[in-house]
Amino acid sequence: MDSELYQSPKSSKFMRLFWKAAGADRFILERSTYGDQIKYVCLGGIIIATGVMAAIAGGYAFYTIFAPKGNAIDSFKTVEGVVGDYDPTDIPTALISIVFGIIWGAIIFNIDRFIVTSTGKGDGTEAITRKELVGALPRIIMGAIIALTISKPVEIRMFKTEIDVALHEKQIQQQQAYKANIDKVFNSEIEKKENSIKKTLDKIAALELISTERKANIAYETSNGDCKTKCIEFKQQLAANEAEIASVKNDPEYIKVKKELDELEVDRNRKLKESDKVSAGLDGLLERIKLAHEQAGWVISLFVTLLFMTIELTPIFFKLMLIKSPYDYMEENIKELVKADKGIEIQYNFYPDGEGHERDNVINHQVIKVLKEKIRLLEAQSELSSNAIDRWKDKKLHDIHQNPDEYIKEA
Repeated sequence: MDSELYQSPKSSKFMRLFWKAAGADRFILERSTYGDQIKYVCLGGIIIATGVMAAIAGGYAFYTIFAPKGNAIDSFKTVEGVVGDYDPTDIPTALISIVFGIIWGAIIFNIDRFIVTSTGKGDGTEAITRKELVGALPRIIMGAIIALTISKPVEIRMFKTEIDVALHEKQIQQQQAYKANIDKVFNSEIEKKENSIKKTLDKIAALELISTERKANIAYETSNGDCKTKCIEFKQQLAANEAEIASVKNDPEYIKVKKELDELEVDRNRKLKESDKVSAGLDGLLERIKLAHEQAGWVISLFVTLLFMTIELTPIFFKLMLIKSPYDYMEENIKELVKADKGIEIQYNFYPDGEGHERDNVINHQVIKVLKEKIRLLEAQSELSSNAIDRWKDKKLHDIHQNPDEYIKEA
């Protein structure tokens, strides 16, 4: 706007970017006041900031869900062998999370942009009336949902240290409970198998005790250098005892049960080794959100959620509270000029509908013009066709009068 009284300030690329994010018309803003320009810069800045926060939150949530699971508190050794508390990042998952975060941020940015641009300015005063609030309610609900999706991942990142400690304790408890359950199940089976061969095991134990005694006797006699009669007798008893042990152990039923016991022991050890995977399964997004609420308390958790909800809903209430300014009047003027140029006439509150609401009557003059032209063209074509048929008829009648035999054939 150039005049003797005022000259609109020139806009920068930075300002035009924010205007575009806010859905404002650059042509009008460059001819409007500085106050209008700043209002839409702030509005666009909030929308862009929300999109960026959504991208960060979405990427972090994606990484938390799909990253390899492990202990909440992992340790590592550096090249020098010093133990640290660094949690190594899974690069492939991180790269995918970045891509997902960018897509998610773009989605939220466009939804916010649509919500803000589709929200009217109400009655053009600072007061938000009940009618304006009801009209904006669907947009407020959508904004609140978006704020929740952004706040929760950010919340678990804010309290990550406390969550990791609490989660590590839960993982240990889960691991111990899993091991206790495995031991309970397998010990019961092992006990049944051992009871079925208890007599055989007791006999083997007794025979092995005798073998131990005989070996001690032989060693004693040998150490005295006098391994003659007694030593030979002890060796014979030991050989007979060992043969009996071998005979007992070669019993088919004993061999079968012993094999089953060995298999149970191997299976139990394998299951116990899986306890780390079971406990690592707790390291998910839902569990971290629960722990965030427990560690931070409902007051702080609510405060964080309300903070993001305020940021998300501010543009909506901001537009409802805007007072009409030169930008709004110029925008309305341009809209009316465009409608006039396209031959569109609106008669406001022209007729009531069945529910008692006043409806506008929209008249499209260009459409009416084309329709009238089309109707006249069709009428002219119809008239010409009718005349042509009449002339053809007269010609045929004349030909019949001149030469009727040409048109009459004898049977």
